[in-house]
Parts: sequence; structure tokens; C-alpha cells
Amino acid sequence: MASRPAPDPAPDMALAPAPAAPLATTDAQEAVYFMGLRLHNLHRDVIAARVVSAVRARRKMLVVNANAHTMVLAQQLRWMSALFQQADIAFCDGAGVQLATRVLLGIGMHRTTPPEWIGNVLRPLGPDASVFWLGGEAHVAATAAHRFEILYGVKTAGVQHGFFDTSPASRDTEALIARINAAAPNIILVNMGMPLQERWLWENWDRLPAGVAITGGALVDHAAGRAKRPPRWVANLGAEWLVRLICEPRRLWRRYLLGLPVFGFYALQYRLFGRTRFLAPWRASRMGESAAPGPGGDRSANGKMENG
Repeated sequence: MASRPAPDPAPDMALAPAPAAPLATTDAQEAVYFMGLRLHNLHRDVIAARVVSAVRARRKMLVVNANAHTMVLAQQLRWMSALFQQADIAFCDGAGVQLATRVLLGIGMHRTTPPEWIGNVLRPLGPDASVFWLGGEAHVAATAAHRFEILYGVKTAGVQHGFFDTSPASRDTEALIARINAAAPNIILVNMGMPLQERWLWENWDRLPAGVAITGGALVDHAAGRAKRPPRWVANLGAEWLVRLICEPRRLWRRYLLGLPVFGFYALQYRLFGRTRFLAPWRASRMGESAAPGPGGDRSANGKMENG
């Protein structure tokens, strides 16, 4: 692999181990159905333990995350609900979803995000982990891979930036599928942003080798030291979205300032009618369910989708 920048000597504390939690639970306790998506109410330590177990057993596992943005997208993208139904783990990754499920369903959902528990996956695996990085800018992904090699002793199976033609059967996608199968990683970190990363997995899941695929979103930026998570108490207050908005206003203003009220509107419909009765026409047109993102998608400078 080509030479890369030296890692930041002070790793992101979000990658440090989290306090242990009981691993025993049942399917009945885990499954939560909300706004058309099946979620799993799992503590971050349980997620990490199950991913480690799947990697060691060479089982194929799909891990996805859901926040308010996911819920809004799922109202127009019907394949999204099918993907979540297929996923082995679909965890809550947003204060909005956590609050809405508590108020509307009376369920206290665990909330977490990949940077909080990926260290608890890779640390015990060490050199047995073979990681393929998919998404982000080329130099950012390469830096993230290099830092994880040093921090956890894992192997890098490959690195692919997020600027490629993701459409089905495109030359780029076919070449990438061939690379992944040749490398045979046991962990694929898909960091292309939502819904591009979910769509790509939905279209190509059956062609990927055995291993665990995780939708990581901004994980690549955290791993590379390009982004830092706020203190845990900020997340506990449900204010992490505000910190992100302040740090990246141009990229995220539409998602939070417009998306959160839309999410609230849809959540209220589900509470009153049991389904979404009134879809926002401008969103349905923009995020049409049959349209896959085109070459490169509508992306920001870091190669991620910009989906309000």
C-alpha cells in the first residue's frame, strides 16, 4: 500500500472501550417496529460482541443504523424498509428516533453510533480482522485505514474512495465487487452517507463475500482524526445534532433544519393513523424510490450524499 500520513498520536476517545453491559437478551426484547422499519434495541456492547462473534464464525452479517433522516427517507424509499427487515442488526443512531419511540411507543431505545463501539470490535480481533474501507475521500480513507492498523493491529484488505459510479452493473461497481471478493475481507465499513451506502448494499449484498458489512457514515472521518465526537453528556442531552450542524452548516442545514420537522410530522402521522398518509411531494420527487443515485451522486466535498 502507498505511503500514508502518520496517524495522530492522540486517538479519538470515542473509539475507546465502553462500559460493559449484559449480553443476554431475546428477540422479543430486541425488535421494535417504528415508522415502517424494524429496529433492534441493543446496547453498544451487545452490538460489538455480536459483530465479533460473526467475524470469528465467518458468518455474513448486515449492520445498519437508523436516525431521523433514515426514517424520513424510508417514507419514500420502499427498498429501505426491505433492507432493514433483512438486516441482522438495525440500531438506533439518533436522538430524534430515541425520543419518538419513547414518547409514542413507551420504549426506551438504546442509542449509539459506530465510532462508539468499533474499537470494541477491532481490539479483540486484532490481526484476525481484515477491513475493507468503502467511501470518503481517498486520502481520508487511507489515513483511517493506517490509523486503525496501528491502533488495533488489524489488516487492511482494501480502500475505495466514495467518488465512483455506484449504479448497478456499472464498470466501477463491477470492478469494486471483484476487488472485494478477491480480498475477502471479514469486515466492510461502508462510509458513503445515507442513502447511498444503504442503496449500494441493497443492490449488491448477494454478491459480497461472507463477512460483516457496517454502514458507518462519518466513521471514516472520525477514524482519520478529521472529526471529533462531542462529549458523551452532549449526546445524552440529545444535542449532538446541534454540534454537527454548527461544525458543518453548509452540508447539514437542510437535513436538520428541514428534516427534523418533517420527521416529527411523519412520526405524528404514524401515531394517529398507524402509517404515513400524507407524503411531502417535493421529497417524493427528489428521493424517488426507483431511482438509484447516479454516478458520484449529489455529494459534498467528502464524497458523501447530501440528502437534506
